[in-house]
Amino acid sequence: MARSRTVRAPTTASLPNNLRIPSTTPALTKTLSKLSRPSLLDLALSWLEDHNVESSPPYLQLDDAGNNDEETLPYPAADTIAEVRQAYIDLQERKGGKREVIERILEGDWRHGITLRQLAMADLRYLDERPASLRWTALELSRLETKSKKKDEDRSESDWSANIPRMQAASFVKALQSEIAPLVKAHYHLARSSTLPLTILRIFIIDSPYQTPRQQPEIFTDATRIIYIAFPDSCPYFYTSSITTSPAANSSTTTGSIATDPRTLQRLVREAIPKALSRPHDRFTLKPTALAAKNLPTLLALRGPGRSTSSNGAFSIFADSVLEGSPLDPRPSNTVSADEHMRGRDADPLQADKENADYPEDSVKPVRSNKKRQSGSTTDGTLSPDSKKRRLAVESRFGTVGSSIAPAPLDRFDIRLLDNPNTNTGEEADSDRNAATLTPAVSLTFSGSDVIGGIRKLAELGIVDPERMPSWMTGEEAVSTAFVRAGKRVQVDG
Repeated sequence: MARSRTVRAPTTASLPNNLRIPSTTPALTKTLSKLSRPSLLDLALSWLEDHNVESSPPYLQLDDAGNNDEETLPYPAADTIAEVRQAYIDLQERKGGKREVIERILEGDWRHGITLRQLAMADLRYLDERPASLRWTALELSRLETKSKKKDEDRSESDWSANIPRMQAASFVKALQSEIAPLVKAHYHLARSSTLPLTILRIFIIDSPYQTPRQQPEIFTDATRIIYIAFPDSCPYFYTSSITTSPAANSSTTTGSIATDPRTLQRLVREAIPKALSRPHDRFTLKPTALAAKNLPTLLALRGPGRSTSSNGAFSIFADSVLEGSPLDPRPSNTVSADEHMRGRDADPLQADKENADYPEDSVKPVRSNKKRQSGSTTDGTLSPDSKKRRLAVESRFGTVGSSIAPAPLDRFDIRLLDNPNTNTGEEADSDRNAATLTPAVSLTFSGSDVIGGIRKLAELGIVDPERMPSWMTGEEAVSTAFVRAGKRVQVDG
């Protein structure tokens, strides 16, 4: 009787969760080493939970098939899953290094390989530990208006309920897979962040489903083939990770493959998201927000479901509850004036000394006990009229943005000046639509732990005039990229 032969045919199906990467792959050790020892033990125990163990089963004695050398191995196979769980619980109860945990995972309990789902869970665990490990771009979902929806034109653009699509996670992933499948082969993993109000989708893209050469194991750990999409709760925005590195050289990758171009891969996934969320007579599109940051809490504060999303710059004092009342309420309220607010702060020497513009060092001592008198203050420790006027101007322009209570520090700020000295103003105005494709006359990049806070400090020290600063420099417009012409920010697409 002739022996049957296995036939491998290309398919557009997504990569299965139980596809194993050999445990001897060096990149696996590097991936697991990024996690702390408690996180590694937590991760291993989560792999062994009842709802996960089916897709990530450990190596047991029953899988040995008569191997007599099992007892001589550094980590003999356990008989049951409960025995494996107890081993990691015991590791939690004593001190040790994470190398021991990694070796037990790769050389012991999962010596037969780590599945794609396990690798995805490890990557998302690292994101929870290091929310600033990637650069993220915020995009806005907006409904496409049609003639049949004219009755909705009276609805305010700030009504988020009009632009929040209703979706079920499994249905969305399936719809997204159908959009991407004809071009690339991918693995999808959707999980809830344990530290932030986000749902994160991890997409790993390998190649076209019709490529015949088999890939090397290292390609499954290539970070340039991974895109993360974070969906905040009750919010029309979502965030995508930005690819800044070039793909690793791999002899198995075909030159010109779509998966070898990270920017093409990223654009492909971004364009597929609104299509996957759309339904008949209910279509969505993407709108740029000109905001990118290396910090998910920053994006949540500036483009999230909180009340600070539309209250930045001078209005942040109301969103952060620094002052009572509302500037738009015509009725009498308990809102205090700027002078009263400053007098209240000056009455508290600890607060005044910490946030005083004329005290660059964050001292916690009262002003009266500070022997070194700072510039701008009088002999009795109070602010001079010029310093008080400057501080009022700074607070009226920045609000709480850039201060010690600011929840959203920007780590990078790109400014592109489009003013061309050889072009008339009228001609420049006609080309506003294509500002994104123009070569800027001057490009400025500010980077640091808190860029807006640094600009605020310059204004507090009197180096720049806060009253003449544009709103996009004071954090009022909540952007990290600004195309500027004639001192005003130009709206661009893309």
